[in-house]
Amino acid sequence: MKREAQLEKTHKAILDAARTLFLSRGYQGTSTRDIAKAVGITQPALYHHFADKEVIYLQVIQTVGGEIKDAIDAINQKGTAILPEERLVRITQVLTDKHPRDIFTVIHSSFADLKRENMGQLGMIFQTDYVTPIENYFESEDVQLRQNIQPKQAAEFYITSLSPLFSRFHQIGGVSLTQREHIRLLLDLILHGLVSDKS
Repeated sequence: MKREAQLEKTHKAILDAARTLFLSRGYQGTSTRDIAKAVGITQPALYHHFADKEVIYLQVIQTVGGEIKDAIDAINQKGTAILPEERLVRITQVLTDKHPRDIFTVIHSSFADLKRENMGQLGMIFQTDYVTPIENYFESEDVQLRQNIQPKQAAEFYITSLSPLFSRFHQIGGVSLTQREHIRLLLDLILHGLVSDKS
């Protein structure tokens, strides 16, 4: 194999391994040593491809975020052909399929460890690829938000409310439910609350 092809193959292997590790362990729980070991290379070889851990992390989150944005945009484009709650179920499945751990925690817990410019870049990725596509869902003509609730507020609340779907220790509704049933139950609680408004 030519050197250029080998370098490209190693570069991709680093990103693939980093994606698995960062999304399952988080930024703090993953070292460049872990990534290099998963690929079967040395740390100096890894640094030949990437300047530091932050660069790898940002590229991973940018890639995953782009995939999520594309998938949510595709669901949103179906519009009223799919009932609003079913669209939100599908959006939630996109997020849980791509993220083995709580999205909000994985991304936001890394902020404190990043350089200021990388913090800004990560914040932009989160806004563009996660919040805005979900905000677009809440702006749909067939989604009726309560008075004074803005689509952006709804999107942010929704994202921060998904953590029970990533718990393996305690799952709302019990372990006998399928992932889709867990999603439907949690979304019912998010959208309709806990207490009946009937007098």
